Amino acid sequence: MSDRQLQRQMTAERIGAALEEGQFEQAKELFLNQLPGDQVEVFNLLEDERQTALLEHLDVDATADLFDRLEDAETLEAAESLSLERLADVLEEMEPDEAADLLGDLPPEQASLALQEMEDTEGVLPLLGYPDETAGGRMTTDFIALHRDTTSAEAIERLRHIDPDIRTPYYLFIVDREDRLSGVVGLRELVVAAPDRRMEAIMNPDVTYVAADTDQEAVARIMVRHDLSSLPVVDAQRQLLGVITHDDILDVITEEATEDIYRLANVGDVELEPESPVREQLRGRLPWLYLNTLTALFAAWVISRFESLIAAVAVLAVFQSVVAGQGGNAASQSVAMFVRALALGKVSPAQVWRLLGRQVWVGFLQGIAVGVMVGLGVFLWRGDPYLASVLGLAIVGNMIVAGIAGTLVPLGLKAIGQDPALASSVLVTALTDSLGFFIFLSLASIFQSYF
Repeated sequence: MSDRQLQRQMTAERIGAALEEGQFEQAKELFLNQLPGDQVEVFNLLEDERQTALLEHLDVDATADLFDRLEDAETLEAAESLSLERLADVLEEMEPDEAADLLGDLPPEQASLALQEMEDTEGVLPLLGYPDETAGGRMTTDFIALHRDTTSAEAIERLRHIDPDIRTPYYLFIVDREDRLSGVVGLRELVVAAPDRRMEAIMNPDVTYVAADTDQEAVARIMVRHDLSSLPVVDAQRQLLGVITHDDILDVITEEATEDIYRLANVGDVELEPESPVREQLRGRLPWLYLNTLTALFAAWVISRFESLIAAVAVLAVFQSVVAGQGGNAASQSVAMFVRALALGKVSPAQVWRLLGRQVWVGFLQGIAVGVMVGLGVFLWRGDPYLASVLGLAIVGNMIVAGIAGTLVPLGLKAIGQDPALASSVLVTALTDSLGFFIFLSLASIFQSYF
């Protein structure tokens, strides 16, 4: 445990002790003295009943700031302990996109009652109609838009009047009389412009934007590619609906990376943690183990087709796993590369056959390199040149299979609208195991008389 982690643990214990003794102001002070990121960590270290006790004594602003930073599941759990009136007050102080996410996670009846209790729902209601994993679901309505004919002096005066907080984007978005996005102005350009210059004279009309139904992964790629700290979201008429900020896109990148890692490891529920309840872990992991079992049984069936050969040449059983294992490892490398490339939008349909040919060539060269090494090792160990040759050739063949499977399976899943990480490793392993056994044992049957 690092010094920082130890410090947070000790702070959580001190807060817990203060709450236990009824020293609520001391507990509140200890909590608020932490940096915002540390507040999240300390809060999560507290037991459920102590989290509830602490929330009861935090003011609305502090609670809203905490909810803005907690993970969605953690925010939902914490929100369930609040009264309806308190929840409505907190929702009004939260960032609109975070408040919309929380309302979407709440039971429909509770969300409806909370909305009725809120005095100002203008910033939140437009966000509730968009799926979570789209630009509309990620955007916030808390942004600054100016009309084209606004002067620099008027714009600066407006900024003074609304007093934007530090999370307001650096960019000011320019709209026409129909609220259609026309351009963007940075704060620097605004400050150095002459007081009577209009926004249309200093704005950059070449503004990057996305539609509200754009997938969040595509949004992340656009923001990374163009190095943007915020990205406007528009409707079909190019009217400005909201803005996606850099902190939201960091969340997207983290979520998508976690999702791909979990799915490559055959974990179906991306919300699982080591401390997740046993029932949830079984639900997220067991179905993939069943699928793995089916593919393993299929590989066993392939082996059973050569049962008499293995009985006659028992040494084959010793080496068949080498062929399958090396093919599986090579395929996993290809899968990882293609899942990443697809996630970043680096693979187009026009490239498929060229990339497939390259992976076949790589598989062949890797097969030669590994096959020669393994064949030489087996020859020195067993003194059987035919066994060594069969094993080496089988590795070459299965490495080629690995290159083909590791390329086509992710691309195929993407083509039918599925996440390329979903079941890639299961399907690829099934192919390399089964075909690896088949290639090895088929070659062995041809050279059986020489063993």
